[in-house]
Amino acid sequence: MNQSGLLTTRRFLPLFVTQFLGALNDNVIKNAMIVLLTFHAADWTTLAPEVVANLAAGIFMLPFLFFSASAGQLADKFDKARLARLVKLLEIIIVLVAGAGFLTHNITTLFGALFLLGLHSTLFGPIKYALLPEHLQEGELIGGNALIEAGTFVAILVGTLLGGLLASHAGAGNVITLAGLVIAGGGYLASRFIPAAPPPDAGLRIEPNFPVLTWRTLLLPRAERSVFLAILGISWFWLYGALFLAQFPAYTRNVLGGGEGGVTLLLFTFTIGISIGSLACERLSGGRVELGLVPLGSIGLTIFGLDLAWASPVGMTSTTPLGVTELLARPEIWRILADLVLLGAFGGLFIVPLYALVQQRSPVSHRARIIASNNIYNAFFMVTGALVAAALFDRGLTIPWLFATAALCNAAVAIYIYGLLPEFLDRFGVWIKTVFLK
Repeated sequence: MNQSGLLTTRRFLPLFVTQFLGALNDNVIKNAMIVLLTFHAADWTTLAPEVVANLAAGIFMLPFLFFSASAGQLADKFDKARLARLVKLLEIIIVLVAGAGFLTHNITTLFGALFLLGLHSTLFGPIKYALLPEHLQEGELIGGNALIEAGTFVAILVGTLLGGLLASHAGAGNVITLAGLVIAGGGYLASRFIPAAPPPDAGLRIEPNFPVLTWRTLLLPRAERSVFLAILGISWFWLYGALFLAQFPAYTRNVLGGGEGGVTLLLFTFTIGISIGSLACERLSGGRVELGLVPLGSIGLTIFGLDLAWASPVGMTSTTPLGVTELLARPEIWRILADLVLLGAFGGLFIVPLYALVQQRSPVSHRARIIASNNIYNAFFMVTGALVAAALFDRGLTIPWLFATAALCNAAVAIYIYGLLPEFLDRFGVWIKTVFLK
């Protein structure tokens, strides 16, 4: 069954809607909170807006490091459809906690809600990725993963825009809370239609020692070399993508000379690219898990990352930030937008087959725990990337040079992984022959 067909089945649609609304709510509340605390900081805290923004990002990521292993155990021990409904009920409670923080102007309560939102995403991650291979046939895995990835990035984009819009509304706290409750309620209703997914290991003992459990979970993928290397590739992609996305505000203002609308333009362009690349995977792979697309994706990520750095103008900053129309009137902007679309598209080609490989080759008995391990590696890579970027900026590196450095590192990482697992390059060669030498 093709991608559009999946969206008509109960095996996939309720999970897709549940995931989409969850990612949407995370970003609505998180971005609305950051905007409020940035532009009305004096009403909330004595902390500088830059400190608040980085604290918020760090607090949201903490649960991925601490609780992903437990989330994986829960998903292997209990019915994942039932767990999804419980997580959605937790989301409703979290929105109410955030509402209390907005009402009382209490930043501690808001940060607590942000931590719980991170926990909500941590718990749901192993559920959604472990459900896909249980409810979809092998030939549908690429299409299902492509729709999940495309939907997630669209949810991030819409959530970012909606969060900023709601934060500028009079009585923003109440409006944000109401919107969050509506979205969370919709997610819970969708989760009610997810088909049952009996646990693969109902007798599993839940390990209460978080450090020990996390270490054991990190070791699980090493039993299957291809799965472990795929997880490293996925984690590198999230480091690479997060590195680019995090620079969009400063890049827009300091390099392109644009305002807030310019940031949205860059995010929209990148999201369109990710969606195109993700959805193209099924057609390019013939409906199977085609590892040959991964080297193709890594080549594009390097080439267009370098070109974005090369195309970045010098001296475009202005005393008054340029609007979207003014930015689009500059010919050089179109090359930058093309680079972002292609970066996103090749990113989609890179990551979708890797997710499908992890799902396909992980043992059913502890598939959710391996996916949880992937989430821990992802979080660790993203935090490390942010720290390295901060250190490089402190030494005077410019944003375009950061892009170029990341692109060159991407090439090095690709060569390293393909050297350890030649299957990727072998499949790439077979794919090239199949497509171009029929």
